[in-house]
Amino acid sequence: MTLVIDASVAALWVLPQPGSERAAALRSQDRLIAPTLVVAEIGSALWKAARRGDLSRADALAALDVALRHFDLLVPLEGERARALALAIELDHPIYDCFYLALAEREKCVLVSADERLLRKRRALKGIELRKL
Repeated sequence: MTLVIDASVAALWVLPQPGSERAAALRSQDRLIAPTLVVAEIGSALWKAARRGDLSRADALAALDVALRHFDLLVPLEGERARALALAIELDHPIYDCFYLALAEREKCVLVSADERLLRKRRALKGIELRKL
């Protein structure tokens, strides 16, 4: 089974907090994919943790590599840009999350997220399955 994993889930692989165990269980799925945007979003979460003093610089750099190793495929953003923007306008939601939605739609698979704001948009989605972590 293929799953699109967003950064709210992938960050839990390397930043222990509530939900980390459920996120770790997803790593045993057949195929995990994400748009390349996930690199920047995980990196941002790690930067914030390092800035707070929760991680050293070296640990943050290593954690990014660890998180990214769990993906079977990172898909370039360019192929999804028009659909992501259309979804952002339609849902009145930031385009960043809509890249994950567009990829899940294209691949006809489930998007797994821990992002409550995005999850509240579930009812408005047609043809895209969004699952809460």
